[in-house]
Amino acid sequence: MDAVITYVDGLDPVWQKDYEKYTDVPPLTKRYRDWGTLKYLLRGIENCMPFITNVYLVVSHKSQIPEWADVQNLKVVLHEDIIPSGYLPTFNSTAIEMFLHRIPGLDERFIYFNDDMYPVGGCREEDYFRDGKIVIGFTRHVLASGLYKIQCRNSDRMARKALGKPASLCFMRPQHICSPMLKSQCEELYDSMKPEILASVSRLREEKNLNQYLFLDYMYHKGLAVPEKISNRHFSVAVASADKIASFIRKPSRSMCCINDVRLSEDKFEAMRKAITEAFEDRFPKKSRFEK
Repeated sequence: MDAVITYVDGLDPVWQKDYEKYTDVPPLTKRYRDWGTLKYLLRGIENCMPFITNVYLVVSHKSQIPEWADVQNLKVVLHEDIIPSGYLPTFNSTAIEMFLHRIPGLDERFIYFNDDMYPVGGCREEDYFRDGKIVIGFTRHVLASGLYKIQCRNSDRMARKALGKPASLCFMRPQHICSPMLKSQCEELYDSMKPEILASVSRLREEKNLNQYLFLDYMYHKGLAVPEKISNRHFSVAVASADKIASFIRKPSRSMCCINDVRLSEDKFEAMRKAITEAFEDRFPKKSRFEK
């Protein structure tokens, strides 16, 4: 079983030059801001998920690779390795997610992480895969307000269409945490709906986009998902205090946590970042094999 992480450092001058050249939209700070916690995601994988064999870090340029990363153990994948050149550069995570299954050498079973999702407690293989199926929670929704939910609805509708299922007013929304995937199912869906998937891809986020839930929904509607929640605690830095998040990291009551970024003043961001990184350092003080 492998892990895949998508990562962007918005302070990288090479990335910034591309962004300025190909877009006329100011970057959303929260979307591209680096909290300096990637190493703790990797330490969490090593400590809490010993069943993970390879970890793939998906980035736009080599300049995005953290200077502390040991690239002999952390397998770096550039966007150009998996995304057709006509769709590059892209600054849209949902576009990148359409092509993760094309990573060379990727295991049939893999877990996809955004870089704000962290293993913090004991995890078992069967928490993510069981009897040839993925394990993740699903909820049913009717209203699709806001860009994110519209993309979730798009993804569910596309998955149903791929399976010849009738359209529905409701749409399924997978749990917002790391996503267990079956490579062969991702390939099957991509091959069967390739024109529609490629038509949804855009450089920046748009209402026409699909997202990674396309593949989870496909497996759910195909009967290849166990609808059981992954043990997780979700935090938004908009409402959760630094002390509350740090306390959970030091003494986690669940296996995973997700820490969603929002717009913050620079002072508040720095205070939150300091408290969270110090807590992660207490929880995982030893370097992982992915660090020099």
